[in-house]
Amino acid sequence: MSSACTSYLSADGASVSGFSCPRADGEASAVYCCGFQDVKYCCDDPNSFFPYEHGYMWWLSTKPCSKLDTGLSLQTTGRETRGSSL
Repeated sequence: MSSACTSYLSADGASVSGFSCPRADGEASAVYCCGFQDVKYCCDDPNSFFPYEHGYMWWLSTKPCSKLDTGLSLQTTGRETRGSSL
């Protein structure tokens, strides 16, 4: 199984030639063309292509600058290690 990533213009306007997935120097399982209109790569997830310019989907590929408060406190699961007597 294979797929083709068509040629495209990168975010800085450079022309990038099309290529087939999987790439010779890549993972054999990366058979799908993934990415955005202005950056494409081979991956193993058929749902990882977003038909938008990279700038519009930037939030998908960066982490938030500050810690988000989910309103939930994190707790460990399993036996307690403090004060337990076994």
